[in-house]
Amino acid sequence: MSMRILMAGVSGFLGTRLVDRLTGDGHQVTRLVRRAPRTPDERQWNPSAAQLDPQLVADADAVVNLAGAGVGDKRWNDDYKKLIRTSRVDSTTTLAITIAGLPASDRPAALLNSSAVGWYGNTGDRTVEEDAPAGEGFLADVCRVWEAATRPAEDAGVRVVRLRTGLPLHRDGGLLKPQLLPFRLGVGGKLGSGRQWLPWISMRDWLDAAAFLLARDDVAGPVNVVGPAPVTNAEFTRELARQLHRPAIMPIPALALKVALGGFAHEALTSTRVLPGVLGRAGFGWTHPDLPGALHAALTE
Repeated sequence: MSMRILMAGVSGFLGTRLVDRLTGDGHQVTRLVRRAPRTPDERQWNPSAAQLDPQLVADADAVVNLAGAGVGDKRWNDDYKKLIRTSRVDSTTTLAITIAGLPASDRPAALLNSSAVGWYGNTGDRTVEEDAPAGEGFLADVCRVWEAATRPAEDAGVRVVRLRTGLPLHRDGGLLKPQLLPFRLGVGGKLGSGRQWLPWISMRDWLDAAAFLLARDDVAGPVNVVGPAPVTNAEFTRELARQLHRPAIMPIPALALKVALGGFAHEALTSTRVLPGVLGRAGFGWTHPDLPGALHAALTE
């Protein structure tokens, strides 16, 4: 069934691809942008000032919010950490409060709001599903307030899905893009010890999961949007090297990461062994359930 979807975060790594997927499926997507609109499907908002036309929300069957400054886009300092937090909390708060302020008959049926597996902090070798509490660290703290910001919409009776996204694989962004050049030059390698777990997911499966969750009115709350078979960084490194036909003999020491990435280095070395409990129980089917298939798709599609 075709839906009218209001979407924020449309220009990012995931947002651009999800807009294409949803419009390709026949849905009507209205894109929220902070600048002046340039196309007929764009509407302006200003989440940092809590400015959003309520009629845009009332006209939507569902709202999707992927807004937020890129976690790995820049070296972390205090100012960028503040931007990571406020860009997520402000957009979520503005949407949730606007939804809650509408008459019940005008509210959208669902809010799909981005979150991250950073919620769990460092889990070591322990597997976690959606019922695990928030962990410790900067990203866990961000995820805690980010998810809490959806509460007004949930309290108003709207189905809220919190997309705890892992590491989507695609050659044009995310975890994979910055690694391709070093590996192709033969100087790629594991990060730190390589023992930390990576909750990857193929781009196709991430997009399929988002579409699946929009359509499933019986799924709400946190959902781990990850593949069913997490791997360690060392395993990921070996498989990427194999598919690129390059060696992986240059491990990147933790100290070098700290110099290059600032505060983000700690998160890059965090072990997050997350399983997709809700998606699995809901009957979601992964196109790429294992890493070799997901990496092949990421490098060729």
